Amino acid sequence: MSPDVISIAGRGLSASINPLGAELSSLRDETGRDLLWNGDPAVWPGRAPILFPIIGTLNGDTYRVDGNAYTLPRHGFGRRRKFALAESGADHAVFRLEADDETRAVYPFEFRLDLNFSMSGNRLDISADIVNTGSKDMPASFGYHPAFLWPLPYGAPRADYRIAFEREEKGPLRLLNAQGLLEPAPLASPIKGHELLLRDDLFTKDALIFTELASRSVIYGAGEGPRLKISFPNTPHLGIWSKPGAPFVCIEPWQGHSDPAGFDGEIWDKPGIVRIKPGAERRWRMGVELISD
Repeated sequence: MSPDVISIAGRGLSASINPLGAELSSLRDETGRDLLWNGDPAVWPGRAPILFPIIGTLNGDTYRVDGNAYTLPRHGFGRRRKFALAESGADHAVFRLEADDETRAVYPFEFRLDLNFSMSGNRLDISADIVNTGSKDMPASFGYHPAFLWPLPYGAPRADYRIAFEREEKGPLRLLNAQGLLEPAPLASPIKGHELLLRDDLFTKDALIFTELASRSVIYGAGEGPRLKISFPNTPHLGIWSKPGAPFVCIEPWQGHSDPAGFDGEIWDKPGIVRIKPGAERRWRMGVELISD
C-alpha cells in the first residue's frame, strides 16, 4: 500500500484512503478484520474506485460537446488521478482534484472535485462535492464502486449472502452488451420483493444495472450476523457487479450509466448526465455502516 495512504477511525470502524483516485483502500472493524476487497490484480485491481466525469462506457469511447469530439475511457479519469490532501484529522480527510491541462485535453471544463471521508462510530460517510469553477455549463456524472468481501469475515457461507433493499423494487433490470453499452431491452428483475439473493451466475454478462430504483439504501450480508448498510440518498441508479467466483461484490451507487447501445447524441443528451451551472456545486453521498442488530 502506498506510504501516502491516510488513515481515519471511528469507534467501531477504521478506514484508509489512497490519494491515487481518492480510493477507499481498507475498511476494518474494531477487531481489524477488513470488509473491503484487497485489490488483487490477478482477479480485479480495484478496491473502491470513483467514477468521474462519466460512468460506464461511451459509444466508441467518444462523446461530443459543442460540436467537438473527445475521448474518455470507461468510467472516466478520476480513478487514475492523484488527489491532493486538502484536510485531515483523526476521523476525517478531504482529497481534492482540480482541472489541469491533462484533464482539459479530454474534458474541456474547469472543476474542483472534493472527496470528503468522515467516521462516526460504526459508520463511514463519503461525499463527492463537484464545483463548476469555469464560465460555461459543465456536464458530469459521478459514481461509487466499492467492492465488499463476499463473504464478509463473519463465518456465514457465501451462498447465504443477499442484498435487502429499503423498498420493494419493481423496476426492470438492464444489462450491458459486449461493448459495455446499455442493452435496449429491459429484463425482468432478479430482485424478489425487497431481496436479491446473490449468485455467481447473475454476473455472467457483467453488472446488474437498475435505472428505475425506488430504494436509497440496501443491507448486504447473511442471516442475523454483522451486515453492511449502504446508503445513497441522492443517486438514482445502482450497479451490482462481481466476477463469477471472485470473493467480492460491488454495490455501486451511480448518477448516470453507460451509453445506450447506438447512442449518438451530444453529451447533454446522455442519460444520467447532470448540467452544472458556472459557480454551482453538486454533491453525491454514500454511507457505509456496520450493523449487527
